[in-house]
Amino acid sequence: MTGQPEITQRDLRNRSKEIMDAVQRGQSFTVTRDGHSIGELIPLRRRRRFVPREEFAAMSRTAPDISLDAFRADQDSIAEQEADDPYAR
Repeated sequence: MTGQPEITQRDLRNRSKEIMDAVQRGQSFTVTRDGHSIGELIPLRRRRRFVPREEFAAMSRTAPDISLDAFRADQDSIAEQEADDPYAR
């Protein structure tokens, strides 16, 4: 936990709005209690919902080839192919 400003538990409690605003802007903190590091306060990573077409195409060019026959055989070996008859006894 290096390279981050340290804040005490008391600072976190007393200056929570200021500190949370800094976290929202991307700042991370190491939280201490009695001089010992007890945790990190870090911003959440935002997950993308959309990948641009060009980026997807670039990633796809380096992906390994997939054998559709082998994929289907794997699926068939795992999935039950027969439908169960609930009235069969």
